[in-house]
Amino acid sequence: MTKLTLEDLKKIKEEVRSSTLLREGGFRAKITIHMGTCGIAAGARKLMTAVLKEVEEKKIQDVMVTTSGCAGLCSREPMATVEILGNPPVKYCDLNEEKIKEIFLQHVVNGEIVEAYALARGSESTY
Repeated sequence: MTKLTLEDLKKIKEEVRSSTLLREGGFRAKITIHMGTCGIAAGARKLMTAVLKEVEEKKIQDVMVTTSGCAGLCSREPMATVEILGNPPVKYCDLNEEKIKEIFLQHVVNGEIVEAYALARGSESTY
C-alpha cells in the first residue's frame, strides 16, 4: 500500500472541503465579495451590485453570492473569491465592475479561471 504524503492529504482535504461546502447549500458555485472596511472603501459594494445584476439578468439560480470581512490584503482590494463545486477556490484581486462581470461569465458560467485577475488558488489553512 502506498503511503500518503502531506501534499496528498492537503489535496484530499481541499477537494472534500470545497465539495461539501457548496453541496450543503445546494449551489454549484459560490461568489464571496470581501467587504471589510478596506474592501468597501475600494469599491466592493459596486462589485456586489454588478454580480447580483448578472445573476438576475441571466436568471441563474445555482450560484450563491455572499460577503465576508477583510481577506487580509488591503492593498489588493476590492477582492472576490469564486468557488465552483469540486474545484479549489480562486481569489481574485484589484477588481472593478467590468472585471467582476468578466470573471462571472468566464469562471462562474463557463468554468474557466480568469488568470489575469487571479491572485491565488486553494484555501488558506494551517498545517
